[in-house]
Amino acid sequence: MAKKNASKQKKMDTRVNFTPMVDMMMLLITFFMLCTTLAKPQSMQLTMPSNDENMTKEDKSVTKASYTITLYLGAEDKLYYVEGLPDYENAECLKETTWGKDGVRKLLIEHITEDGFSPVAKVMMAKKKLDEKKAQMGDKLSKEDYDKMLSDIRNGKNVDGETIQTLTVIIKPMDVSTYDNMVQALDEMLVCSIGKYVIDKVNEDDEKLLSLKNIKFSIDK
Repeated sequence: MAKKNASKQKKMDTRVNFTPMVDMMMLLITFFMLCTTLAKPQSMQLTMPSNDENMTKEDKSVTKASYTITLYLGAEDKLYYVEGLPDYENAECLKETTWGKDGVRKLLIEHITEDGFSPVAKVMMAKKKLDEKKAQMGDKLSKEDYDKMLSDIRNGKNVDGETIQTLTVIIKPMDVSTYDNMVQALDEMLVCSIGKYVIDKVNEDDEKLLSLKNIKFSIDK
């Protein structure tokens, strides 16, 4: 009887060694960390109140009535405003406008003060000249210097060679307004180069004024 062939085929090892791949991934991660420029966080500059101990509370908040506009953010994208300081006994001081360039932006730019000029239009013109100067100078004008000059312009300094009192905008979102309305209001502050604005709550006097115009200001009212 023939001897049965007892030879067997050698089995292949199917195990894959991932150790070199791990080393390669670590090298790639290190490479991208060292070579990639991280995005800078987007932020808006805030004008903080003075910390001078010799100033009274009234001195810190004082502003001419004609240099003040109060915005009320309402429900269903409604937007109301008061030019000057609100007269809480007179509902006629509260008016309605719309969002966008033909609404609140036009209101801010064309607002004329008791001195007979538009502070927002003047600041925007000065910013336009600064942008033209930056385009001409290129890298010669550093970002730090540009930001410093832009901050001075928004705060009324060095505007056409003089210092002016800039417009102060008080933003009061109601409980029925949306987060998108708040973002839109802040965008308008940036577009109009307004450096002085305050985000405040709707107080009892505001509620009284809004009630005179039958404007819903609270979810449960």
